[in-house]
Amino acid sequence: MHTIDRSSFGRRQFLRALGAGAAVAATLPLAPEAKADSESTDEKRKSRYKESDHVKAYYRVNRYPS
Repeated sequence: MHTIDRSSFGRRQFLRALGAGAAVAATLPLAPEAKADSESTDEKRKSRYKESDHVKAYYRVNRYPS
């Protein structure tokens, strides 16, 4: 096994290794590939609004007409 002599591992070697590591890190993908929506056109157009208890409380507190 190859051992690193700490006295010969200077600033230039450190910066060279740091630069090589940055180059490798730049080539790695950061996020998975985007996928297309699985909803049909009808599902995208459907109403999603639901008048739940917290929505009713919001309307009541802000004095919206019922």
